[in-house]
Amino acid sequence: MQYSLCIGAYPGQDALYHLRKIKEHGFGGLELYAWWQLGDLSAFAREQEKIGAGIIATCTKEFNLVDPAKREDYLAGLRETIEACRVLGCRSIITQTGAVREGVPREAQRDAMVETLKRGAQLLDGTGIVLEVEPLNGLVDHPGHFLQASGESAEVIDRVGSSQVQLVFDVYHQQITEGNVIRNAVQFAPQINHYHIADNPGRKQPGTGELNYINILRAIRETGFDGYVGLECGYTTDTDEALLRFKEEIASKV
Repeated sequence: MQYSLCIGAYPGQDALYHLRKIKEHGFGGLELYAWWQLGDLSAFAREQEKIGAGIIATCTKEFNLVDPAKREDYLAGLRETIEACRVLGCRSIITQTGAVREGVPREAQRDAMVETLKRGAQLLDGTGIVLEVEPLNGLVDHPGHFLQASGESAEVIDRVGSSQVQLVFDVYHQQITEGNVIRNAVQFAPQINHYHIADNPGRKQPGTGELNYINILRAIRETGFDGYVGLECGYTTDTDEALLRFKEEIASKV
């Protein structure tokens, strides 16, 4: 199990600055949402190789899985993102699902999502890259987002039936959506490729809210999970200080 940081952890600093800090702190890599803002990807790949830390996850260019009319745009963006990941050596692509389509049966929207993901799985075949579907909470941060619950999310992944389409389990979002975090994080571990962590309320660094991250992370580790846990959070103090405290007070006890 490795920890990653997300772009924005050091406000106002670019991706290379983040990578140097990741190397300094001994973390596994950087999650960068908009790969298309990097400019020359080959030049960036050379720089991250020099630093010794790289981008471990990025996002798709399109975020709508529930509208079949937008499927081709989604797949075109996915093709571009796969090519970018090949250049950057990135092995995870995060996607969200888009908003609920009012007046359309939920089952029809879920069927559209499954079909689009199956098409995406075909594009990913043989690449070693995983497309990660992320449920989001609709109560605080993403009103109207289609996919929110862990159980429904896992069902979608099972219906797609590809090891290259899995889930991001964001503990912050799932705490708001449904609670029961440890049980769900463990129960659905076979469908999960990646975890995100932040405390609640406030979405700040672990240790600032109601979630017991020593127990949560220990339970995740005990499933045999050996992927990335991303700190997708803000910080209540200097980022370096917050990360040192996270390593000393939480990560070292997991």
